[in-house]
Amino acid sequence: MHDVADLAIRPAGPEDADALALVGGATFLDTFAGRIDGGAIVAHCATHHRPEAYRAALGEGAQAWLVTIEPGGAPVGFALATAPDLPGSQPDDRELRRIYLLSRFHGSGIAAALLDTVVAGSRGHARLMLGVKNDNYRAIGFYRKHGFEAVGTRRFCVGGRSYDDLVMARPLAS
Repeated sequence: MHDVADLAIRPAGPEDADALALVGGATFLDTFAGRIDGGAIVAHCATHHRPEAYRAALGEGAQAWLVTIEPGGAPVGFALATAPDLPGSQPDDRELRRIYLLSRFHGSGIAAALLDTVVAGSRGHARLMLGVKNDNYRAIGFYRKHGFEAVGTRRFCVGGRSYDDLVMARPLAS
């Protein structure tokens, strides 16, 4: 395991779309392989984890932060915050659309630092919201530990198949 000192978090822009797509697809596959339909994973990643999708999101006002590791600056994680598109969201909320970290870095403290970075970047919004698969207990525990509470549910489509998500939110200091 690498020392957390080898990891860095920095703002990401459109020039980082290839890295965001690579990490997005890899972590989505790593998280959900064997838990949801494999064809749905492939279809979802082909649409939602391609560089053009990240460039478009950033062009529409999303914020992203990239986690890299030394030596070499390889991408190992990222977070993406957007305007909210969740049931119960309000215009002054912000959505944590993605917070992805390669599984070998789980437990290193970098996910918490990445979440803190998103919270700092979301100042001026009332709440930070997210959707998480309802049986992703590790992620749900992480979010609860960091002040998120369940506020609803939604159906989430992955590759043409529907799954249940828990909608969570935490207030942001003004």
